[in-house]
Amino acid sequence: MKNTSPKQFRAELKDYLDLAAKEPIRIQRRSGENFILLKEDAYQSLQEELVSLQRRLLGMSQVVAGETKEYKMGERNRLNRIKSKA
Repeated sequence: MKNTSPKQFRAELKDYLDLAAKEPIRIQRRSGENFILLKEDAYQSLQEELVSLQRRLLGMSQVVAGETKEYKMGERNRLNRIKSKA
């Protein structure tokens, strides 16, 4: 990951945007605050991965809490169970 300052980033904006298409750029202020510049596709991918991990965590927490029902071989599939309740 390439590091830069806000001043250098402004001066070479086009070059940093081109580079951000390939790898994230860390922009660090004097105060120590850091910002990351990355391509939108990479950001969307990270967001999708986060949602996926959250769903897995929710599912695992339900298993640990005993909030799941055991599936037995030969049971009708879930869709059929829902339809039969309606």
